[in-house]
Amino acid sequence: MKKEFHMGNRTRFYESMENNTLLALFAGVELRKTNDEYYPFFADRDFVYMTGIEQKNSILLAGKDSGGKVWERLYILPSDPIAERWTGRRLKAQEAEALSGIGDIRRTDSFETEFHRLATEGSYGGLYLDLFRMSPADVDKPSHSFLKQARSEYPYLRILNANTPIRQMRTIKQPEEIAATRQAEEITKAGILAMMRASEPGMWEYQYKAEFDRALGQFGPQGPGFPSIISAGANNFCIHYYSYTGQAQDGDMVLNDVGAQFDNHITDVSRGWPCNGRFTDRQRLLYECALATSNHMFSIIRPGMKMADVDRTIRSYNAQLLKDAGVLKSVDEIGTYMWHGGAHHVGYDVHDAIATPEILAPNMIFCVDVGIYHEEWGIGFRVEDNCLVTEDGCENLSAGIPRTISDIEDIMGR
Repeated sequence: MKKEFHMGNRTRFYESMENNTLLALFAGVELRKTNDEYYPFFADRDFVYMTGIEQKNSILLAGKDSGGKVWERLYILPSDPIAERWTGRRLKAQEAEALSGIGDIRRTDSFETEFHRLATEGSYGGLYLDLFRMSPADVDKPSHSFLKQARSEYPYLRILNANTPIRQMRTIKQPEEIAATRQAEEITKAGILAMMRASEPGMWEYQYKAEFDRALGQFGPQGPGFPSIISAGANNFCIHYYSYTGQAQDGDMVLNDVGAQFDNHITDVSRGWPCNGRFTDRQRLLYECALATSNHMFSIIRPGMKMADVDRTIRSYNAQLLKDAGVLKSVDEIGTYMWHGGAHHVGYDVHDAIATPEILAPNMIFCVDVGIYHEEWGIGFRVEDNCLVTEDGCENLSAGIPRTISDIEDIMGR
């Protein structure tokens, strides 16, 4: 993304800020893995959305005065030739400005002193922090640690949650985000095609993953946007499966739930196919039900539709098809074969951290995810595509990735 994208995001956030308040956003810190080894650093997604900066320990500090005037500063790690010899170059001030559009660049080690001065001078009565937690058991992020510090040292500062307006902003994708998602779809397609073409009985799940990763590696260092789910046979009945230790036997379905990222925008696509390249009658029956359900959804999704109705309709439509096919005795039994929801938003996160909307609006992007898991028949797969809501309907952004039985069999050359 160009700096103008991040500048625009901050401008929209500042418009929602109350006067006489401060904002502090944190990129995050490294997490120790073992002994002297750390997990690869992954910057907080809201911080990247607002600044374009993905370097650890970076901080955005901004203030809005009584007249509504806004100032902003970006704190980054100072140069350290010895540290950089081991762990790579740190951003220079001019580089950080070029990425973020913030002209006032300062050293991270000056943040505490400067924040203290601002918090005690009497001009600011509130502090915005990004305070979202997925679970109460989550390890504290820097924003939560700073919350504790602020409550202890500056109890007169009213705490406001920056996460709420940022989630609302992230719900509607901007043109640059849609363009980046389209690029990610093309990279994802290359990875899925590589797996399809290599597929054969006896192939190990880790070999499928290697094909996917190699294909993505030809487009740059970004790689998958989330840990790839690639399984075969009985392993398809673990919805979030990451072991890659199974072997596809002749007649097994291969399930993959994968997605590339481009410019921090992630796709989430699922396809299923028989490892030998030819669908059996039972595989064909179930797959056609899932595909018809997906196609139906892309024919009816449009602005004004309730978000809750997307999932509800996927289940009811698929249930009727399975009943008509003789798989279900009653549509009320759909839970036997559909184990998870049928829609979630995608963007900076694969399950995007947005304000889940009640009503669909143009430029939202979410998944249409139809999964069928028939343990008795040994068949489990899902057909998942990325849906862009348009002004008068919707677009399947991943439609170019083979999804019909005839297209899949043709690609696999069987």
